[in-house]
Amino acid sequence: MLAFKLAYKNLIGAGLRTWLNVTVLSFAFVLIIFYNGMIDGWNRQGRNDTQNWEVANGQYWHPTYDKYDVFSIRDSHQALSSELLAAVDSGRLVPLLIQQATIYPQGRLFSILLKGIPTQQDLLKLPTHHLRNKSGELLAIIGKRMAAATKLSTGDKLLIRWRDKNGTFDARELHIVEVFQCDVPSVDNGQVYIDFDAMQEMMGLSDHATLIITGDEEPAEINNWVFNDLKFLLAELDQMIESKKGGGIVLQAVLLLIALLAIFDTQVLSIFRRQKEIGTYIALGLTRRQVVGIYTVEGAAHSILAALVGAAYGIPFFWWLDSVGLSFGTVDVGITIAEKIYPYYSIGLIFSTLLLVVFSATVVSYLPARKIARMKPTDALKGKIQ
Repeated sequence: MLAFKLAYKNLIGAGLRTWLNVTVLSFAFVLIIFYNGMIDGWNRQGRNDTQNWEVANGQYWHPTYDKYDVFSIRDSHQALSSELLAAVDSGRLVPLLIQQATIYPQGRLFSILLKGIPTQQDLLKLPTHHLRNKSGELLAIIGKRMAAATKLSTGDKLLIRWRDKNGTFDARELHIVEVFQCDVPSVDNGQVYIDFDAMQEMMGLSDHATLIITGDEEPAEINNWVFNDLKFLLAELDQMIESKKGGGIVLQAVLLLIALLAIFDTQVLSIFRRQKEIGTYIALGLTRRQVVGIYTVEGAAHSILAALVGAAYGIPFFWWLDSVGLSFGTVDVGITIAEKIYPYYSIGLIFSTLLLVVFSATVVSYLPARKIARMKPTDALKGKIQ
């Protein structure tokens, strides 16, 4: 208790020097929370968007299907069993039939992935209800990235050409009925969605699918299908997030070291200037360990004050940022990222950052204070230091 009282008086007595150190340390504290909160918010939004738009709770792939190998797509399909068809009708499973095709908007040529998906599905956020058709037209929906690349918009009609199961080329007019906004590039870029039944008729494949999306929280194994869980399907996003966190550690470490260096220099200067005070403490009966504790607590108290000062301006700032978000514009960078990211500040992030700052400040305060343990009381009273 004595160490805390003396440390408090010494900090207040130091005046401007104390508040300069506290301000720099509080800035490091707030920046660390801000950066990690932004990355965590990006991660949460990216995972949620990918699940909502593309993978749900997992996917069953045809054994030969490889989304990175376009040559595997044509033959990567098989018939659905009666049990799977019943699950599809109940809405628990969503089949996708994927084939390569070519579209010709305004006489230009674009290679695409044509995806057939049931119009009644509600497992994914894709607006497939627009594909319900009674007029006999071939309706399609595309994403905004695809629309920008092909210069297409709602209501446009264009020619589409494909090859059926026998390798025979066929063509038909395609009507774009909806352009949707999606933050997942793999759902948007180069993708055209049509009705699952129309897709089967075009390809001559009855009740066939390339992959099956499941909404079950505990998906069961299905014979002749390879199940890929969220860990596998979201691996690229997780790796990217980890790399961004790793890069941010360098910036955070530099800023924290600058703040800790100021505290270290302050403590060294304090011990040098207050030798007689140290000798008085020892002469009055305080042990060297107690005197070291006073200076260590005094230095560590900078981190506590920094947390309080950081909270004074950090909480309103984070509260405001949580309401307006952090805008990244509409630039397509090929990764899953929303136009606005809303940071996520978890209790674990705040306390871990607080512990890091307090522990670091305590260590750099203890290092120069160790010299007190080697001082003789007589030399300290005379103002001499070895």
